[in-house]
Amino acid sequence: MISSFFKILLIATSVLTISSCSIVYDKHVQWQAAEPEVFPIIRGIGYAPISLQKSEYETQRMLMAIKASKIAAYSELAEQVYGQQVSSKTTMADMLIENQQLSSSVQGLIRGAKVVKSYPVGDTYTTELQLDFKDVYEIYQASLNRKEIKEVKYF
Repeated sequence: MISSFFKILLIATSVLTISSCSIVYDKHVQWQAAEPEVFPIIRGIGYAPISLQKSEYETQRMLMAIKASKIAAYSELAEQVYGQQVSSKTTMADMLIENQQLSSSVQGLIRGAKVVKSYPVGDTYTTELQLDFKDVYEIYQASLNRKEIKEVKYF
């Protein structure tokens, strides 16, 4: 009787040990890149006055306005991609507003934007930029190597 009990106990222990080992598999994970379904295209326009640029020479003022309008267009793209942080502060005394301040800032990294047009309009220089998120995706895919699981094989 005791020996058959030990045989059953030994068999049960063996089965539990073998089945618990099957839970701990070695595995090989194969990754695949995940591509978004939709790639939006956004545009940013920047303006800069030509005559207010600080230079004696007309051509240099024009070049400075071109650069300033391009920076303003990049700022607009960054605002669309990352948003704009707005801070406000109001000081009151005797139930009257003494001081009211409002500030905003934009911070971000824009890669892959293309100049669509750059042209003067009167005394203002205008630059139009376009950001295609398909280009942005390809740039980040090449640099970050983002991946998702394609297949898992257990051994």
